[in-house]
Amino acid sequence: MPSRTRSLLTALALVTASPAAAQDTQFWLNTTLFGTYGDVTYFAEVQPRFGGDISRLDQLILRPAVGWKLDDKLTIYQGYARVENTPAGLPGFAEDRSFQQLSWEIGEFERFKLSSRTRFEQRWQSDGRDVGFRFREMLRASHPIFGDTSGLKALVSSEVFVALNDTDWGARAGFDQIRTFVGLEIPLQGKSTVELGYLNQTVNAPAARVEVNHVLSLNLFLRY
Repeated sequence: MPSRTRSLLTALALVTASPAAAQDTQFWLNTTLFGTYGDVTYFAEVQPRFGGDISRLDQLILRPAVGWKLDDKLTIYQGYARVENTPAGLPGFAEDRSFQQLSWEIGEFERFKLSSRTRFEQRWQSDGRDVGFRFREMLRASHPIFGDTSGLKALVSSEVFVALNDTDWGARAGFDQIRTFVGLEIPLQGKSTVELGYLNQTVNAPAARVEVNHVLSLNLFLRY
């Protein structure tokens, strides 16, 4: 059985086996600036995440990266992320991440435009000393709604996270989480877009708990 299928089945089993899973309603706002200069490309992302039924700032992510276009379809990146976490009722902590990313424009099939993002992360947290390694794989598909490929599109994506080792700050090797998004891609001026929709985040939390977050996701992508 392919590893991606096993991860999806594991996520489903975690949810169905844990009817008392903790749930939260959240709002994630993401603004990302993209740019290119010849074969060099870059992005810079700012993402505040509000939890506790959208009553407080739970997390703030700052994530820049620089990349190189291998061809028209493949781009590799080296990036860094700073993550500030302020969980309710617990001490705040920070995370630093180095990551390598492969972005692939797979192609178009029956008017579905497919792409993928593969990311390998090295993670350090302020409440521990170990380095955590995590693999992420996202598959994304879009389809024009009114027949115009430059207009409004339906959008769906799924991203699986797998931790590769245990750490003293709480990471456990194996399935970490899965995020599934359904929404709309709205064109703006030039190549910029807005993506708005619902994201379901199912997390394999510590102490054998499952957390399910229902997220209103708003993403602004500015492309130059």
